[in-house]
Amino acid sequence: MKSRRCLYGSLGLLSMLGLIGIFTEAKSFLAFFAFAVDFQYFFLKSDEMLEAYMNKSASRGFYCGMIATALVTLVCFFAGRRGEKEALLAGLTSGWAVSVVVYALSTVYYGFQEHWGLAHDSE
Repeated sequence: MKSRRCLYGSLGLLSMLGLIGIFTEAKSFLAFFAFAVDFQYFFLKSDEMLEAYMNKSASRGFYCGMIATALVTLVCFFAGRRGEKEALLAGLTSGWAVSVVVYALSTVYYGFQEHWGLAHDSE
């Protein structure tokens, strides 16, 4: 389980890509700083509950991202009158963004749910 904790925590290394946004004119890279919150997993106690909600969050993010990729690509291709390259690029970009947002919101939700449950058990 310790290796999983290191794997979850190492997602925080993606936040280093945000430095590109600081040192260049590509400000869209600043969004990668959102991954800095994943460093917390290096310090959390890894248990079955953490494993379960991380797996649920990852699968939700994956499926929502794939659905968003397909929908945006189809809409951009047929309704937007874009070429196939532009439609696919828009679909992949939005699918990746949706998967990251859904994953992040799911982990926050399950984390608060676990914390709230633990806080009420001790009272």
